[in-house]
Order: sequence, then C-alpha cells, then structure tokens
Amino acid sequence: MSEITRVPLQPVAKGSLAKVWLGVIVAVLVGIGLAWAARPVHFSEVRVIALKEGTGKSPTTSDVALINYVGRIASTGKEFDRGENAAMPLQGVIPGFAQGLQQMKVGGKYRLEIPAALAYGSQAMPGRDGSVAIPANSDLVFEVELIEFRSMAELQRQQAAMQALQQQMQARGAGGAAGGAAGDPAAAPVVPAN
Repeated sequence: MSEITRVPLQPVAKGSLAKVWLGVIVAVLVGIGLAWAARPVHFSEVRVIALKEGTGKSPTTSDVALINYVGRIASTGKEFDRGENAAMPLQGVIPGFAQGLQQMKVGGKYRLEIPAALAYGSQAMPGRDGSVAIPANSDLVFEVELIEFRSMAELQRQQAAMQALQQQMQARGAGGAAGGAAGDPAAAPVVPAN
C-alpha cells in the first residue's frame, strides 16, 4: 500500500487575511479603471479646440472657406481624408463641419470634434478604392487650418469678371487673326512705298 504524505496546515498569520482581501479589492478596482478608460468615447456636440488662435472674423454659412485639413475617425485615429488649399463651401459640407468652421478665425489652427449625428450618422461612407472609409455611426476628428474665406456672392462676381475677361481675350484673338496675328510684324500688311 502506498502512504499518503500529510502536510500540516499552518495557521494563517494575523493580518494576512486582510492583506489578501485588500489585494483582491485593488485588483478589482484596477480592472474597473481599465475598462472605464477603454470605453468608446462618443461626442455629444461639436467642439472646437484652438491649437493656434486666429484673428479677425469667422465665416458664415454663405461663405466659402479655404482650408488645410486632416480628417480622422475618433475611435481609431485612422486618417480617411486630407486636403491642402481646399475650397469648402459651408453649405456643402456635413453640418458639424459647417458649425465648427463658423467658430474659427483666419490664420488659426483647430481641432474639430464632430459627433456621428452631425457627420454621416448611420450611413457608412465609401473610400476612393471602394472600401468603407468611414464606418456608420463614427465620430470624426479634424485638424483644420483656416487660411481665408470669402462670401459666395463675392466669388461669383469674381468668376463672372474672369469669364468676361476671357471672352474679351478670345474676341481680340479672333479679330487679330483676320488681319494677321496681333503683335507679329511679319504678318502685318505690306504698304507699298512711293
């Protein structure tokens, strides 16, 4: 028959049980803290944080802003879009972006946080390669530098003036072609000498 070796149990030292329970409580609290820190963060409203304060006026909904920007998904930090010297009509962008631009000043650089409800909501946005660039219900974060802005009416007046100038240039070019190229002495009509 085989013998069983007995190991005598030592009595628990005074205060050791309290240390064990204290360790368990600390471990549970650390676990709760890590779970809280890892929770997904959702924005409740548009927030504009100045990284470098600008000066002057802010654009309105009837303006077109010239900006540099980088767009990222808030939960992952993944970049989905970038632009330099991009003209953005405030009426043609997502509502949260328009709200944020209206709080910025020329020359400033800002962090713009947009909740999903004021971005693309439950609609996923495809990327250029056909994959999903922005998943549904994604909060967005942009770094935006506001270079300048102009009113839509002012830009339309400038565009009309440019078109008129181009038409004048074309008309002069067509008129000059009938009598020879303008400014080309070889194409000028020859006048007989007396």
